[in-house]
Amino acid sequence: MLSALLLTATACTTTNPGTPSPEGNGTSTQPSSGVHSGVPGPGVPKVSSPIDVTQFKKAPCDALDASQVEKLLGAGVSGKTDLQAPAGPSCAWDSPDVSQAGVTVIFTDADQLGLTSVYNARGKQYQFFQPMPAIDNFPVVAYGVSDERTTRGRCAVALGVSDTQTVDIHVAQSESNIGKNDPCEAAHGVATQVLDNLRGVK
Repeated sequence: MLSALLLTATACTTTNPGTPSPEGNGTSTQPSSGVHSGVPGPGVPKVSSPIDVTQFKKAPCDALDASQVEKLLGAGVSGKTDLQAPAGPSCAWDSPDVSQAGVTVIFTDADQLGLTSVYNARGKQYQFFQPMPAIDNFPVVAYGVSDERTTRGRCAVALGVSDTQTVDIHVAQSESNIGKNDPCEAAHGVATQVLDNLRGVK
């Protein structure tokens, strides 16, 4: 169960470009040959009930509501929107009270390959690649240039919301909690809340 424990046990940080993943933050920069061409690729889970995230791309901070952010990071944390971020429209929440505390949600638009792009980078750009339990049949995979869970307390997960679209959640634990909890589990928990908001589930 998620709570303000993210502040004390699994606190997170906004990631700089390339951290913990390389440019693209979950998607390749290679253009697809068509909107639905080649997706999902071999071995990539299909998204059977796609979600239209067009409105969230215009307002990415709507991915988490104020009460959820407070439960995750404490009071007084507001989101910062970047509609021109390299990987796609994003929102970052940073706690002023805890070192490295924050959450970043990115609506990727580097290509239209969805999770296929992440899978294609497995063992190449992404030396760290770990499928995680699906959330209500929406597939999730953790990824990164390297495994930074215990060294830097960082993890990024890609949530497949359609065969052509992912929503990426980046977290990094506060320095005092690195190695005490799995940041990928924290990111997975945040992804659950984001998914509920995308679907209008309360």
